[in-house]
Amino acid sequence: MNNQITQKPKRPWGGYVLSGLAILFLLFDSIIKVLKLDVAVEGTVELGYPASAVVGIGLTALICTILYTIPRTAVLGAVLLSGYLGGAIATHVRLGNPLFSHVLFPVYIALMIWGGLYLRDRALRLLLPLRQRQHEI
Repeated sequence: MNNQITQKPKRPWGGYVLSGLAILFLLFDSIIKVLKLDVAVEGTVELGYPASAVVGIGLTALICTILYTIPRTAVLGAVLLSGYLGGAIATHVRLGNPLFSHVLFPVYIALMIWGGLYLRDRALRLLLPLRQRQHEI
């Protein structure tokens, strides 16, 4: 019998793990901001933003994260989160924070967001296929 017919489709567990880790971090970060916990307010003020901006920043992150968790809007959520994380990168660069621990941390989160989505969304893989190097003729 044809091996392709009898094989079960592979489940994208790696994609769910990567996405889940990013979602957990983003939910934690946004919720402490929405609740105006002292640690969130102090951290935001240290980054040069007024304390009055904490809830707005938290709501923005929360809405983008919720969009990312819904399969139909996951790509939109990933795009919006990329913009949000780009702002975090710019903030850390402006402050001269350390590269690997601060400036690139939002990049690590973005890689989890997009990597997780890529592994679990066939349409995204079709849109952005990874290709092997073509042999020159």
